[in-house]
Amino acid sequence: MAGAKKLSLFERYLTLWVALCIVAGIILGRVAPGVARALDSMSVYEVSIPIAICLFFMMYPIMVKIDFAEVLRAGKTPKPVLLTLFINWAVKPFSMYLIAYLFLGVLFKGFLPGTEIIKTGQEVELWRSYVSGAILLGIAPCTAMVLVWGYLAEGNNGLTLVMVAINSLTMLFLYGPLGGFLLGVNAMPIPWQTILLSVAIYVALPLVAGYFSRKWIIKHKGYGWFESNFLHYLTPVSITALLVTLVLLFSFKGDIIVQNPLTVLWIAIPLFVQTTLIFALGYFLAKLLKLRYEDAAPAAMIGASNHFEVAIATATMLFGLSSGAALATVVGVLIEVPVMLMLVRFCLKTRNWFKEV
Repeated sequence: MAGAKKLSLFERYLTLWVALCIVAGIILGRVAPGVARALDSMSVYEVSIPIAICLFFMMYPIMVKIDFAEVLRAGKTPKPVLLTLFINWAVKPFSMYLIAYLFLGVLFKGFLPGTEIIKTGQEVELWRSYVSGAILLGIAPCTAMVLVWGYLAEGNNGLTLVMVAINSLTMLFLYGPLGGFLLGVNAMPIPWQTILLSVAIYVALPLVAGYFSRKWIIKHKGYGWFESNFLHYLTPVSITALLVTLVLLFSFKGDIIVQNPLTVLWIAIPLFVQTTLIFALGYFLAKLLKLRYEDAAPAAMIGASNHFEVAIATATMLFGLSSGAALATVVGVLIEVPVMLMLVRFCLKTRNWFKEV
């Protein structure tokens, strides 16, 4: 399509850089475990400060590019927002449970023998613990990373921001009740502080910084300088911050994956199936609703991706860091970036399916 942004060499081979960063993170965690533990201990309400800093620099370059007149226009387009709310809260939690149960509780059950003692002192079958981790991923729609996927897919950044804000607010009210229902417990501890702090750091802080710095730069330097100079040097920052985040994250949690390689494979399969099915549903419904491509791509992606920071924190709080549920949430991180990059490429190749801007 004429005028479409081409992926740079760095962006085109991002899957390779992601794989290398995951390996580097795991090696760092094994070679220098003291450094990884020290960095991991820097947290507030289970939110890692080093990762929060990296995520700020991942989000800021995206936020500063947003024209807030575009956000106001996007808020007047209800169909994409309603689509994401429907998929995230009426479909995704239940499809995640059913798919995880089918694969882990039926098809792969023979490969996942044994039990474990979780944080509450209860003994549970391992496969049930893995399903619990998958559920926690399924009820936590992405808030920060979807801005990266939407940007790479050349989606409507203003609309993506509106959808992120609405889904973040909805998560505060539905995360606990849905989690409690699907986990089959009477009362699920809701990580209010974790959710609020992560939304503030990953979305609100870079949003405010982007808005005011954009306004100041354009006022003092002009829009031309902002576009040709400032953004030119800022563009690689977001993806570099993503790669550093992965190195940090896997230096903290990589040992769990190394110690459970086959289990990781069994867990990864239903998570991959869930991600692609939810994306396909969102993309198909967006086509059915006659959305523009720029609105359809982020609308489909926000349902496909997960807020893994909240899922990991919740699994750790409920079941313990060494639990099967925590392992399942870490596997969610492992597969999310490569799978979402695959879906970004799919979107770019199929943008002609949708109405022109």
